[in-house]
Amino acid sequence: MALLGAVVLLTACSLPRGAALQSEVVNEKNSEIPTFQVVPVTRANIPGIESWPASGWDGQYHWPGTSEGSSSSVIRTGDRLDVTIWDSSENSLITNPGQRYTEIKGVEVDGNGSIFLPYANKVGVRGLTPAGARAKIQSRLEAIVPAAQVQVSLQQGRDHTVDVVGGVTKPGAYPMPSRNYKILNVLADAGGIPQGLRNPQVRLIRGSSTYEISSDALFRDGSRNALLHPRDTVVIEEDNRSFTALGASGVEDLVYFPKDRVTALEAVSLMGGINDSRADPEGVLVLREYAAQYIRADGRGPGMQQVVFTFDLTSADGLFAARQFHIQPGDTVLATESPVTSARTILGLVGSVFGVSSQAAAVSN
Repeated sequence: MALLGAVVLLTACSLPRGAALQSEVVNEKNSEIPTFQVVPVTRANIPGIESWPASGWDGQYHWPGTSEGSSSSVIRTGDRLDVTIWDSSENSLITNPGQRYTEIKGVEVDGNGSIFLPYANKVGVRGLTPAGARAKIQSRLEAIVPAAQVQVSLQQGRDHTVDVVGGVTKPGAYPMPSRNYKILNVLADAGGIPQGLRNPQVRLIRGSSTYEISSDALFRDGSRNALLHPRDTVVIEEDNRSFTALGASGVEDLVYFPKDRVTALEAVSLMGGINDSRADPEGVLVLREYAAQYIRADGRGPGMQQVVFTFDLTSADGLFAARQFHIQPGDTVLATESPVTSARTILGLVGSVFGVSSQAAAVSN
């Protein structure tokens, strides 16, 4: 019996388990030199924790608000103008005999923002609307052709387009019909965002600046309908932010964010819940790493780079705290193993040992 008891004890020390116990993870906080910080999360300390710096983000991109532009187009370098000059005078300098007008097609706006016209030489038109260019050309011709009337038609060049390069039904370069062309306009022209993309993110690249917003937030708030600039680039991509789910849960895998913000309670749901027979509802942990520059000693931020947040989901306080705590990209959510599971296994082993002993005694008698 003593030998069998020793076997049971040795076996209990090396029982196979699917996850760590909470005590195994957080007990290091009691060591003389802990290597990570343990923070029990409650409703009382949630406001302070939520003010800590965000971690795990590729970038914190702001998004420009909406504004109104002119309904007219503006002439830019590379655009082409069709200029028609009407003159009913006899012996006109600009028309052939019997003609009332002359056409000059496809005059390109050069790098200096000018076009060349006979008798008018170079005329600066960049930054003008077609109506403004018409008035300026006509003014230049008045000294030569007093009765001339000018008509200008704009053919926009490559510098007057917005590129939509992915995540839409019809990617391509879209000419700006006016200066009041907005992000929702170009998305509609490009066929919209296909169904099935996971929490689509709209990225606007403007020169060296990048702006980003989720499509849900963009469609929900009219103040986000940003005014576009020529040569803007729009990219639509799936949300690639994720956290790692481990332990006694329904899922052990990378879990992608289905929306912009995910709470700890929602993360448990995305993990398939915690296993009723294995998990410790008092021991749901969130493991997070902060950059060194965010470490603070005044309690207004993480005290160490590696932090373990602990949740007790058996209490109302813990449940409400988990509803307010936001998961960050790169977090690990661990559902720890219940110590009861190990106790049950040990009792099962003890029961089987005594069962074997009773059978052996019966046989010997």
